[in-house]
Amino acid sequence: MISKLEFGSIRFRALEPEDINLLYFWENNEEIWEVSNTYEPFSKYVLAQYIKESQRDIYETKQVRMIIETLKGKPIGAIDLFDFDPFHFRAGVGILVHDIKDRKLGYATDALQLLCTYATDHLRLHQLYANISVDNLVSVQLFKKNGFELTGTKKDWRRTMDGWKSELFFQKIL
Repeated sequence: MISKLEFGSIRFRALEPEDINLLYFWENNEEIWEVSNTYEPFSKYVLAQYIKESQRDIYETKQVRMIIETLKGKPIGAIDLFDFDPFHFRAGVGILVHDIKDRKLGYATDALQLLCTYATDHLRLHQLYANISVDNLVSVQLFKKNGFELTGTKKDWRRTMDGWKSELFFQKIL
């Protein structure tokens, strides 16, 4: 049963000013830049502004980021709704479980299930979508397991250090 913003082994919480060092560490990890379309490091100043702006309503900013934490309060990642479209009732999804030792423990599955419930019950969205690099098999499996359907492929969509990669487009009607 989902209650509050808690499900299974995780809960969501809003960004706090105290998260600045955590975001600085996560956002400046070059190993995940390719999946987050990041090309340069973030300063603490920029991240502090982002945290400050995150307190505004999703209808203003068209996005929301929440910290994923264990039930014991350990932050393990973040989940985003972006490109929020209140006319068509849809949004994109991004998810990060940062530390490798926190992966494959069910946290991402719980977080994605909770996000779908949040999007349905609180935002009244009709659908969610995700853009996933064709070689990100872990994310492909995660989204398929959670009822997202592959509805398209964007050929040579992402330019990477290793060349061009196609991107898969997944959708879930809520």
